[in-house]
Amino acid sequence: MPLVLTPLPGIPMIQSGDDLAEIIMHSLSRVEIVLQDGDILVLAQKIVSKAQGRVVNLAGVTPSQTAYDLATKIEKDPRLLELVLWESNAVLRTRPGSIIVEHRLGFVCANAGIDHSNVAGEGSQDEEWVLLLPDEPDAAAEAIRRRLEAASGARLGILIIDSHGRAWRLGVVGVAIGLSGLPGLVDLRGKEDLFGYKLRITQVGAADELAAAASLVMGQADEGTPVVHVRGFPYPLREASLRELLRPKSEDLFR
Repeated sequence: MPLVLTPLPGIPMIQSGDDLAEIIMHSLSRVEIVLQDGDILVLAQKIVSKAQGRVVNLAGVTPSQTAYDLATKIEKDPRLLELVLWESNAVLRTRPGSIIVEHRLGFVCANAGIDHSNVAGEGSQDEEWVLLLPDEPDAAAEAIRRRLEAASGARLGILIIDSHGRAWRLGVVGVAIGLSGLPGLVDLRGKEDLFGYKLRITQVGAADELAAAASLVMGQADEGTPVVHVRGFPYPLREASLRELLRPKSEDLFR
């Protein structure tokens, strides 16, 4: 089966408390997509964060001395850096203009995933508002999946994605930060290649591969398509979590 990714139209600007499952069901009906077993819905983290009310006004943040010290070194707003510290387990690298942390969810990223783009709020300039990553994205994906499965009767997967940079290449790519009902990692060790050689180390980051494809369809600026329907995912659906994609620190050559 070919892999088909379809951006869903008509997703409104999400506000705190919005029912994402209901919004997705309306959008699916608008394009006459009937959910089937094996289908996956990929959601941009922004709409999940907004629905959870994870928007913060920097005007209300009081920086700590640690945040002020970091601001002097890396030339960033100390209020933003205070939020980065709140959201992080550890600061790993800094340089003027950049801060790399281990996020509280376990992965490594810049600025703890805190974003200015496509975020606005009441009573202040747009740039005063920032968006934190979702709280417990695996659980958020699970809740949306259960609602959509109950409504459709189909066995589904839900993937929540964000755009991350990489230490060894330029440019951001879509990566999984939360999932339910689909594999994060697919282990091909023991499978034979075309010439009968048994694979020894190959494990596929299937959720990240799908995240990158969906991110390409969603776009990064003003496209307004934060949900993508996927049909033809080449691996069986199963229960999983983000944890299986995170490299143990003992195997991390960069820390």
